[in-house]
Amino acid sequence: MNEPPILSSGPGDDAEVPAFWQALGLPGLIDVHVHFMPPRLLARVWEYFDAAGPLLGRDWPIRYRWSDEERLAHLRKLGVRAFTSLAYPHKPGMAETLNAWTLDFARRNPECVPTATLFPEPDAPAYVRHALEEGAQVFKVHLQVGGFDPRLDVLDPVWGMLAEAGTPVVVHAGSGPVANGFTGPGPFGEVMGRHPQLTAVIAHLGAPEYDGFLALADRHDRVYLDTTMAFTGFSGAMGAFPARLLPKLRDLGLAGRILLGTDFPNIPHQYAEQLAGLAGLGFGDPWLREVCWHAAVRLGLTGS
Repeated sequence: MNEPPILSSGPGDDAEVPAFWQALGLPGLIDVHVHFMPPRLLARVWEYFDAAGPLLGRDWPIRYRWSDEERLAHLRKLGVRAFTSLAYPHKPGMAETLNAWTLDFARRNPECVPTATLFPEPDAPAYVRHALEEGAQVFKVHLQVGGFDPRLDVLDPVWGMLAEAGTPVVVHAGSGPVANGFTGPGPFGEVMGRHPQLTAVIAHLGAPEYDGFLALADRHDRVYLDTTMAFTGFSGAMGAFPARLLPKLRDLGLAGRILLGTDFPNIPHQYAEQLAGLAGLGFGDPWLREVCWHAAVRLGLTGS
């Protein structure tokens, strides 16, 4: 591939992140895959990571095991101008309470994109509609942790509602790091077949089923992908990205279909490593500008 030269090399550590986006001529970064949760839930998530639970399959140390205030300060220092507060239920009866917390968190922190979630349960249409009325601009769905079929009838009106609202849904639909439930491109691909106007952001580039999810993006122009964990030293935990798919990734990024995601704070490396991995692909500065800023702006993911 005859790629344009990269004018901005990837940052070597977090202290170099502002220089990275400044060299690209950007006002900062937009990260669509950041986790803020109620403290008790986040503590349980970290305990699960510490124990290398069955959905992880390996040790996964948390780099940024800090308070909300410390993590917010670090994102601001890095120049992350907008970010999500992705929370997700693993059983019925959790989503509505999580939505109340995450939407309040966004009201208190204007850089945070108002975020909500859902689970397949009878009251899902009511609380999803309420979250939209309360200003939710993005939803999180975690098929791996939730272990549910996205094609369930109870969710059909929810997908339709989100499609009509034009509200993006960040979906962990890939089987990485460990397959569980209804992951892979097949089940969620059927949802897109029923609701082609749904705006879906496939987390982790769909790892490890990269072929299937990039093909889904080919079929549906409302399917996007985020970069979370890809091209980092820990990316093998999700399955390495195939070299033969790099031209497709380049083209999708230039078309504004790839968005920056990191999984902050639940990562075993510095934030900078995600950016360095993307810069190291050699796709050029226009690609990095789309991924790190412009694609998210077009989706309206710019904070509350």
